[in-house]
Amino acid sequence: MSNIVVLVKQVPDTYSERKLKDDDFTLDRESADAVLDEINENAVEAALQLKEADGSRNVIVLSVGPERATEALRKALSLGCDEAILVTDDALAGSDALGTAWTLSNALNQIEDIELIIAGNASTDGGAGSIPGLLSEYRQIPALTHMESLSVEGGKVTGERVTDEGKFGLEAPTPAIVSVTEKANTPRFAAFKGIMAAKKKTIKELSLSDIGVDPANVGLANATTSVSASTPKPPKSAGEIITDEGDGGKKLVEFLVKEKLV
Repeated sequence: MSNIVVLVKQVPDTYSERKLKDDDFTLDRESADAVLDEINENAVEAALQLKEADGSRNVIVLSVGPERATEALRKALSLGCDEAILVTDDALAGSDALGTAWTLSNALNQIEDIELIIAGNASTDGGAGSIPGLLSEYRQIPALTHMESLSVEGGKVTGERVTDEGKFGLEAPTPAIVSVTEKANTPRFAAFKGIMAAKKKTIKELSLSDIGVDPANVGLANATTSVSASTPKPPKSAGEIITDEGDGGKKLVEFLVKEKLV
């Protein structure tokens, strides 16, 4: 049975206030509710559709993060994924994209018969969108990124990428890594049966030593990128009320001109 691996990430909820820590400017994950990143639900849906098209496929969700990330993996399991793996280690705190990708690549070495790796095109907390490309380089496999559709048949993955320049058909031999956009599909909702089944499934936890990663290659101290300062968003100010006394249209235009909106 071949495996489709979906890379998922737990992120602060977009409806919560996201902020950086004052000391090292890393994301303060404890200050907000944590959820499975929305784009990951599209990646999971893409994998489940491929599984349903061919019953010989197994879907494994893989994440790197703190112990709390098991909640995001449990959500993916409730949607229909078969297995879940979490790489968690204190030494990973503050890792940049390079360190995270290196950790993921070594974790993928623990999984046999990988046919396809699926990820979202970018996380909502970092937005770098570089993990698929880095994994392609580390593992020396093709990468098809920003896909709006995909299918796998006969040892080949094909799909469509849509950009401002046009629509492009892409194909590559498997194993390959694919990133999908939010337009790739409509994620399903977890049914009660799936939620209950997910509670009974075991999430396999691995440390850096389990996957052969040297702590000197990950973590904030070894990151190649860093944030040196941050400025909080200014508080919302009260809106300006314009009373229409026959010249409301003129006042509206004057306001738009003043704000350089026209």
